[in-house]
Amino acid sequence: MDSAVLLDLLGNENRRRILRLLSHKPCYVTEISEYLGVSPKAVIDHLRKLEEAGLVESRTDDQRRKYFHISRNLRLEVNVSPYGFGAKSAYPASTSLDMSGRCPHISIEVTPDGDDDGIGDLAASFATLEELENELSLAQRWVHGRKTDVLDRLNEAIGADADSRFYANVLAAIASGEETVDDIGDEVNAPRNVVEEALHRLADRGLVRHSEGNWRIVG
Repeated sequence: MDSAVLLDLLGNENRRRILRLLSHKPCYVTEISEYLGVSPKAVIDHLRKLEEAGLVESRTDDQRRKYFHISRNLRLEVNVSPYGFGAKSAYPASTSLDMSGRCPHISIEVTPDGDDDGIGDLAASFATLEELENELSLAQRWVHGRKTDVLDRLNEAIGADADSRFYANVLAAIASGEETVDDIGDEVNAPRNVVEEALHRLADRGLVRHSEGNWRIVG
């Protein structure tokens, strides 16, 4: 589902409280109504919207009482900085995904779970994954802060009126080995004339130079 739609959906406090309650146990409408302190009719309307979004599902017990529960894992991230605003949603990757070699900048050492794992093995895996989740969260905060710092410094070098994120992507493309206008344009997904204009501005600032048809970073 589109992240903007999810943001609108979860902008309602009662829907967030419903999901928080359902994350602990499945509940029926009356339970949710008493927990929220709102009418069953309002609860049903919230649940309908959450069901339409695919976030909750329902089942009926032997007493024909309908229980609601969270249907899937979902991660929603919102990024706000002086250089951009965005949101993205992601569902968990398959448990069969091989992570070896996919994260060259971090070390992930979690032994894959087997179908015959005992309770002790599962508990140990859970503890390890919780530690990894906390470390990744801290690393993500550090990266976000460092990116903002780098963009601040680029902004000073390029000029406050420039789109520093775009110029940073252009410089990163050159640093990674792209040297021609067309190759840089493909890397940053921008038209040739826009890339040329950016390169000339960077050259005027003494940050890049053009030599024998190729662009290179100065210093």
